[in-house]
Formats: sequence, structure tokens, C-alpha cells
Amino acid sequence: MLVSHVNPDPDALASMLGIQALIAAKMPDKPVQLTVDGMIARAENQAMADLLQIPLTPIESVSIDPDVAFVMVDSQPHTGRRASEAATPLIVLDHHETLGVLEGVGFLDIRPNLGATSTLVTGYLLEQDVPVSRRLATALLYGIESEVSGYPREASPADDGALVWLFPRADKDLLARIRNPKLPYTYFATFQHALANAFLYRDAVICWCGPVTQPDMVSELADFFIRFDQVAWAICAGSFDGLLKISARSDHIGGHCGEVLRAAVDGLGTAGGHDKRAGGAIKLDTMNGQSLDDLLHILRGRILGQLNITEEKGHRLLEACPVIPAP
Repeated sequence: MLVSHVNPDPDALASMLGIQALIAAKMPDKPVQLTVDGMIARAENQAMADLLQIPLTPIESVSIDPDVAFVMVDSQPHTGRRASEAATPLIVLDHHETLGVLEGVGFLDIRPNLGATSTLVTGYLLEQDVPVSRRLATALLYGIESEVSGYPREASPADDGALVWLFPRADKDLLARIRNPKLPYTYFATFQHALANAFLYRDAVICWCGPVTQPDMVSELADFFIRFDQVAWAICAGSFDGLLKISARSDHIGGHCGEVLRAAVDGLGTAGGHDKRAGGAIKLDTMNGQSLDDLLHILRGRILGQLNITEEKGHRLLEACPVIPAP
């Protein structure tokens, strides 16, 4: 059984597809089940799952059998809310620096020097001479691309080599459709809320996204705000399904996003990531009577402290815009 992190992203989805192909080629009699914990949230991720027809079974509908081998990709045990943590994985494949509970895991391949787990899986397929279909090449290419497309790029020579090898084998029309999906009304409403509740502190934007309909909106807004030419940091937070979801972005290598966010949520929740990208979550039912405003105030103070920014210097990013009369 293949499992990943909650609300899997393209790298997780592609990595599971790649390991499924590896097992099918080398152990054709072994059944393989791909699972999903949470939801396929971001529009691009939904398009990828739909267009590539990725067969995903909700993890909560799977019985945890001790005789079933769990392979965890693009994540590590006990680094966040996960239904699949009732069993210890036999194998863990990841590229994150997040420190999981790895005791009892039979085989580990954790390479934080890589930009994507899909790169690691592509290497396995090449080493074992496993045929890579157009569908699988498309998935792996987009899985890597989605992880290393920021600037400065967090990509190793291995990531670039995998991209070069996969590109001529991928379906370019499907790639274009995955990259450019239609967006729902809630997407624009959340952007409006976030822009109205973004504050600038020296070279950092801190944004309250409000309640979000899907958790990946928080990370998507962090990707949006880090493009502002006056900032080096973007931190966004939004509530979803009893959690305060947090995403952080830095515009430079050496930003240590993961370390900054882990320190900011220490004792409150969990976090992890890389130099330029990090994510975390705080359970809202463990706030000991504190209001959400209190939690956001504490979190903002901790983040600014990690960035050595004086909180009093903050101001609203955008002033209220005049509203023209409805036609």
C-alpha cells in the first residue's frame, strides 16, 4: 500500500505512480493500492489526478492489516495529522528535512539535497530498466516541476537531469491542461480576503487568509505574495477543518524556511520544509481557551522574532479600494 502526506501534491501523486510501476515491473504478482489522506485540493492537483486517471483510495476506507506493507513517499511518519499512521511504514522515501519518527522503518531513502521525491523515484525506474509510459513521464515531470519552479530554484543536478530525460517522453498537451485548470469562485474570494488582510513588516508579508475551502490555498497565496518586489518573506495562515494551516516562503537560498517555521510553532503544532518553502499546522482544538486572534498574535510575534523584525513597524499592505457602483 502506498501512502503520502495529507492532501497530497503533484510530487506525492507522481511518486506513488512511479513506485506502483516499479513494483508492477519487478513483482507483478503483488497487488498495489494508492491511497489519499484528506483531499486533492489545488486546482492543478485535481486536474493532474483527473487527467492522468490516478486510482486513489481514501485511506479511511482501507483496513490497516499488519500483513500489508506500507510504503510512504514524500513524507515521514508522525509529521502531521495522518489516518495511515496506525501502522509503521516498511519503506520511507522523501526529500524533506522534516524529522519524522523513523524507528522500526525497514528501509529509508531520505535525500534533502533533491528538489523532489519524484526525482528519486525516476532514478529508481532508470536503474531498474522499468519502462516509463507517457502517462507516468507526464506525472513525474509535473511532480518535479511543481517543486522546483520557484526562484531561486531549489533544484539539484539530479532534478535537472530527470527533467531533461522525462520531457521528450511526456504528453505536452496534458501538461498544458494540468498547468492551466479552471478556477472556482471561492479561489477569487479567498484572494480578495487575503489581500485585504495582508500586513507588511519590513521585508516580510504576513497574511490572514481566513477560513479556506481547501488547504492548498494557503500555500498558493504564499507563492503569490513572495513575488512582491519589496519582500524577502511571505507567511500566510488560514483555517481549514479544525487546523490553522501555515505556509512560509523565502526568496533566497539560505532562508531556512523550515527551521524558522518549526521554531515559530514550537509547542503549538508541527512544521517542516526546505530553505525557501515550508508548511505547518496547529490544531485549533488545543488552544487552551485562547481565541484565534490570540493565536495569530502569538504566531506573528514568534515569526517576526525569528526574522529579527520589530513588530511595531508593520502596516497594512493595501489600503481599502473605492468600490464603483454596481451596474
